[in-house]
Amino acid sequence: MMRLGQLAQQSGWRRRVRARILALPRGTTQEDQRMMARAIELAHAAGARGEVPVGAVIYRAGVILGEASNDREASADPTGHAEVVALRRAAITHGGWRLNNCSIAVTLEPCPMCAGALVNARIARLVYGARDPKAGAVDTLYDLCRDVRLNHRMSVIGGVMRQPCAQLLTDFFRARRQAKRGAATRPSAGA
Repeated sequence: MMRLGQLAQQSGWRRRVRARILALPRGTTQEDQRMMARAIELAHAAGARGEVPVGAVIYRAGVILGEASNDREASADPTGHAEVVALRRAAITHGGWRLNNCSIAVTLEPCPMCAGALVNARIARLVYGARDPKAGAVDTLYDLCRDVRLNHRMSVIGGVMRQPCAQLLTDFFRARRQAKRGAATRPSAGA
């Protein structure tokens, strides 16, 4: 017969295992987790450069075909989203624009432009971290990647490593707001 302490340990163990299982969305692989960790590294680098911290990695069978982070500010290009830049690089590596059987891990739910580009590139799987309540075109505002009216659909797994992805964005925009407030309260040099 189990003692009360053993029962408490067992239930604690079960709680931890259950929490770990629930933390990873269904269908997530170790490869997806590894690629999302790389996308988070790329997002950190983008944030350090003053870009919105979003990173994307396109991969197939454990091989990275293209990776990027946002570079709109540096390139002065409105299409400089991580997903679009990663698609361009992956197409060059792959030798063609059709990226069938490829997956993409991106730290933020793609916007309409990026979701459309993923559909047009024939990406097979999308793995994303944080939802985007203002521009998310995969689950939040629209469902472009699974829309039956389009000529291609992909499987979508959202919420992979959601917390660190969301925290990157929260910290970035908080720092930006604080810097803006600090600049507004400083006296001008000519006064």
